[in-house]
Amino acid sequence: MSLSQESQQPLVSVIIPTYNRPEYLKQAIASAIKQTYQNIEIIVSDNCSPENPQALVESFGDSRIRFWRHQQNVGMIANQQHGFKMAQGKYVASLHDDDIWNEDFLAKLVPPLEANSELILAFCDQYIIDADSIINHAGTEENTRGYKRDKLAKGIHQPFYKIGLVDKSIPTAASCVIRNNIIDWDSMPSEVGGMWDLYLTYLCCISGYGAYYYPERLTRYRAHEQTDTMLSGSRDMQAKIRKAKSEMFCYQVFMEDARLQQFKSYFQQKWLEANTTLGIGLLRSEQIAAARPYFWQALNQQRFDVRTVAALTLSFTPRFFADKLIGVSK
Repeated sequence: MSLSQESQQPLVSVIIPTYNRPEYLKQAIASAIKQTYQNIEIIVSDNCSPENPQALVESFGDSRIRFWRHQQNVGMIANQQHGFKMAQGKYVASLHDDDIWNEDFLAKLVPPLEANSELILAFCDQYIIDADSIINHAGTEENTRGYKRDKLAKGIHQPFYKIGLVDKSIPTAASCVIRNNIIDWDSMPSEVGGMWDLYLTYLCCISGYGAYYYPERLTRYRAHEQTDTMLSGSRDMQAKIRKAKSEMFCYQVFMEDARLQQFKSYFQQKWLEANTTLGIGLLRSEQIAAARPYFWQALNQQRFDVRTVAALTLSFTPRFFADKLIGVSK
């Protein structure tokens, strides 16, 4: 690509928040540098990793990279937001430190945004890879179908409330390019936690702008043991509690937004499920008294839910028997 061609391209800010994953970070940065779309800045925001990755970042010798290291751990959402706030580009794209972009990711998603100023974002499908960067083909197909991207038409979607907040088709944190000047990055409250990408999708949805879908797998999302999704399963109760609290906050906001009233029943159901999940997390953390109100709240607003009733019953079961039952429950 010639210098004249590059200068005609709008600047894209690639945001890479990182914490303590140097080998994966190296792959993520390399995939950003190798983009065929070259007019980019790469912002690496380190959340005070035990091992400072500055030397690794500088080893690339690329002047487009900007490195920032927090002096203390500020939390995931604050680190992510800091990267967005540093962005100078017309467009921003989030690249997690354990994910990888195909070389043509930006080259295919920026042009639709340039061609239509009424679009706020462009997104694509993604591959699922394992800890060793090997594509999980079954997992990839399941992911595409699960988020209904297999049924999603190429092109403009406006409004896109349903595909963004109900189907969750838009991988905002991993496979999306966003018009930068429309989003107020300070408007994202800390309570969104690990659900920051869903909340960002919400901000994009209510902007009044449209979204563009490019139906190719242009990124590689890594599923491994240390992702928040994995941790918030049955292994890490504190991660489960954090995730449930974030979900409750987001769905409460969505329920109260008059623009989203047609989806209110869906958001309420998700909010109730999060109440039960939070209660189970507290119960398994031996905070029994704190768990029960969430079960009662969930039951008071829905006719009958086996999962909630079972969890509430466990909270009244003698400890010895409860531990055995909890050990095999979700």
